[in-house]
Amino acid sequence: MNATKLSGLLERFFTDRLMRQRQVSPHTISSYRDTFRLLLLFAKQHLRKPPARLALDEIDAPLIVSFLDDLETTRKIGARSRNLRLTAIRSFFHYLAYEEPAHAAQIQRVLAIPGKRCAKALVSFLDRPEIDALLAAPDQRTWYGRRDYAIILLAVQTGLRVSELTGLRREDLHLEAGAHVRCSGKGRKERCTPLTRQAVMAIKSWLQEPGNDREWLFTSTHGSRLSADALQGLLAKYHQTACQRCPSLAKKRVTPHVLRHTLAMQLLQSGIDRSVIALWLGHESVETTQIYLDANLALKEQVLAKTAPSEGVWRPFKAEDSLLAFLRSL
Repeated sequence: MNATKLSGLLERFFTDRLMRQRQVSPHTISSYRDTFRLLLLFAKQHLRKPPARLALDEIDAPLIVSFLDDLETTRKIGARSRNLRLTAIRSFFHYLAYEEPAHAAQIQRVLAIPGKRCAKALVSFLDRPEIDALLAAPDQRTWYGRRDYAIILLAVQTGLRVSELTGLRREDLHLEAGAHVRCSGKGRKERCTPLTRQAVMAIKSWLQEPGNDREWLFTSTHGSRLSADALQGLLAKYHQTACQRCPSLAKKRVTPHVLRHTLAMQLLQSGIDRSVIALWLGHESVETTQIYLDANLALKEQVLAKTAPSEGVWRPFKAEDSLLAFLRSL
């Protein structure tokens, strides 16, 4: 097999299979791209060959397993992230099953690589004092502080995903009567999310900043679209600042997805139906909101309080007579 075979297959997988045929979202493209970039760099290091010269049969199951193990060791990724990388690789090899049937044995061995089982932890979310402390952390006397305050407030009050937040354009906003923001989420599904008066005021103030006439709602100082890493970084910075005001935050992670969980829990605790929460957050199924019911201790305590108490009578423990205990044991 010629050395360029893998490169040609991988290029067609992205351009024909993912983009043209399946029309997957840009988020999926970037996730799969990063997976194969890491895999090719790993193969280059271990096979001593540049990625453009790699042959398909060199990307076998043992190499892929070593690559996934290396990600866990060097990058400290968890089982979920490992499984996401494996999903991207499996998708490519499913494509190869049709394009390169002569490699069926190699393809089947790769597809047989099992995913790692991982514990399903309860979702993390913030309570009201913790939210207030996080919102108070940005210094609104600065350009960065005013931008970051608007981002955090919008994240907490809308529950938008990272890609949805960073992908917002000015044209996606409606700030008059019936204020809302329009976004395109997973599966290219569009949805409208209402905005509170507080969020409208913060966004209007941010839009009046000098130079804020660009395409994207939230930008870097260079005017480019704010990246997901930058959003994660600013939250980490304000998390440390907010811990000084609210010590309970020190025991929690603060990420864009935690802010999304926070909104969901607020809606649930306010008595909003699960179907409405699923619609608000853009979930594929109502069952996805089950994770918030599992984590909602306050709701469980309310249910327990409504439960009729047992009519049993408490009696102190009395040890059984030793002779009777002996006879009972026979």
